[in-house]
Amino acid sequence: MIFLELFWSFFQIGLFSIGGGYAAMPLIQNQVVDIHPWLSMAQFADIMAIAEMTPGPIAINAATFVGIRVAGLAGAVVATVGCVVPSCGIVMALAYVYHRFRGLSVVQGILAAMRPAMVAMIGSAGLSLLIMAVYGQRNLPDDPLSFDGVAVAIFLAAFFVLRRWKPNPIWVMAGSGALGVILYAIL
Repeated sequence: MIFLELFWSFFQIGLFSIGGGYAAMPLIQNQVVDIHPWLSMAQFADIMAIAEMTPGPIAINAATFVGIRVAGLAGAVVATVGCVVPSCGIVMALAYVYHRFRGLSVVQGILAAMRPAMVAMIGSAGLSLLIMAVYGQRNLPDDPLSFDGVAVAIFLAAFFVLRRWKPNPIWVMAGSGALGVILYAIL
């Protein structure tokens, strides 16, 4: 039964995560934290961080990690296949339709109408992870001033470095992680 639940959950994620991995984050969170309590919000944040750092699409990496966590290697295979199958079918169908009808204004209008929804989904995922990092919980607490000062300082420093000098974000993430390990070990 767990394999069917894993497959169906990640099939839905693969089916409805239009816009890439960041757009899929709220869908993954809903499936693995809310609907099926396979992970806590802290575990979800950890898995998303690992999925972002490892090569490959975030949704597929997350499916693999959640599958391993829930049902071992077989669970990883089932969840990953569930995530990939709808995407492959949709991409093949859309490629055919786009190739055949790419000159129509209706097709261009549909693509333009989808952009704001993708921006909103990515923003929602980012905001969720930011709140989790700053407050250590999924929702804003009753006292918004009870935040983790170290996390806020690292976030602001990383944001400043990215905006000011525009380095490779991988180096900023690595530096932020190292700084976090050092600061949390000291404090």
